[in-house]
Amino acid sequence: MSEEKKPARKKFECQGLYNKVMANHFYELDEASKTGSKKIAWCTSVGPAELLRGMGFLVYFPENHGAMLGATRMATELIPYANAIGYSPDICSYLTSDIGSFMQKKTPLTTAYKIESVPKPDILVFNTNQCRDVQDWFAWYSRELKVPMVGIHTHRDIGEIRNFQVNDIAKQTESLIPALEKAAGQKFDIDRFKEAIELSRQASVLWRACLETASAIPSPWTFFDATIHMGPAVVARGTKEAVDYYEVLLKELNERVAGKVAAIDNERHRIYWDGMPIWGKLSTLSNQFAELNTCIVASTYCNSWIFDQLDPKDPFESMGRAYTELFIVRDEAFKEKYMQNCFEKYKFDGMIFHDAKTCPNNSNNRYGLPERISKGLGVPQLTINGDLNDLRCYSEEQAKTNIEAFIEQLDER
Repeated sequence: MSEEKKPARKKFECQGLYNKVMANHFYELDEASKTGSKKIAWCTSVGPAELLRGMGFLVYFPENHGAMLGATRMATELIPYANAIGYSPDICSYLTSDIGSFMQKKTPLTTAYKIESVPKPDILVFNTNQCRDVQDWFAWYSRELKVPMVGIHTHRDIGEIRNFQVNDIAKQTESLIPALEKAAGQKFDIDRFKEAIELSRQASVLWRACLETASAIPSPWTFFDATIHMGPAVVARGTKEAVDYYEVLLKELNERVAGKVAAIDNERHRIYWDGMPIWGKLSTLSNQFAELNTCIVASTYCNSWIFDQLDPKDPFESMGRAYTELFIVRDEAFKEKYMQNCFEKYKFDGMIFHDAKTCPNNSNNRYGLPERISKGLGVPQLTINGDLNDLRCYSEEQAKTNIEAFIEQLDER
């Protein structure tokens, strides 16, 4: 397809506000890191950010930095430096690219914001709900920077949620307070914590509503749009800035729905994406699907930052429930039912599973689920082999050919 015939990606009017929210997040961290004006906690992306906000910390998310390394294609050249000190090429490429970035003193923050390095932590806080790698990731920094590390160990492969699981996570979360008080140099403020819980809940409700606008036919946005606009849901959780941003984004999406403004012109197929994004190929894949008049309308990934179970009236237990009900820690039966519900809501006619080489916990294709769900729903499925950050694991030509053949299969149906 010639350059002039490529479908234009529809820009969002709120893009400027998005850029401002993200820039301010990093500038505030950089200023605090340089001056010591505020304490900084590093947190895994689905860690207890609300508790950290309640303690007065600024919160930095290394996984967000990992995604930036992938999106800017810096990751592949940096991963070998972590491999050289004993970190396997088979483990999380967020972890290896981030450690490699630190070792080489190279960060995408420099190009984006003229920031020389990631902020210095006063404490490292993890939650293993994503995987065990996050604990080992933070442990490296704890040893390297001589900074305390605390964390939460989440139950995995959960079917029906049981009270003992919720209570356990709630108690683990509450038990972090003494170490956080020591690092923060101040006492825990329950009211400030409850405020962060409520703001996080509000942002979650809005983010869910944003994602659900893709159930409209045609869809007002794509999975590729959502992977970008989920930024504030990750880095600004528990703040008014996230709430304000998603109010604006939701308004714009609803206006698109009302005006039948399609993200993909002549939308012909609607696809469900399971697994991680291939960060270094977002633009390429976005363009390919647009050229094929195909919209990826739903995903398991973007829903990972919906915590509308949070309740300031019962902050610890509601956090325990939100982190226990997370998709990634659930069993296969739950995941199948979840995808069935998505099928009914989003009316997709095909499914793509990304088998991310270094992210087994977010690759749901390895134990027969695609075949079972495809047979049950009567929709074709395709597995793409790749990785979130390590592009050496991804064959662009093979993926392109397989996607074209898959869409042809949908056309024939």
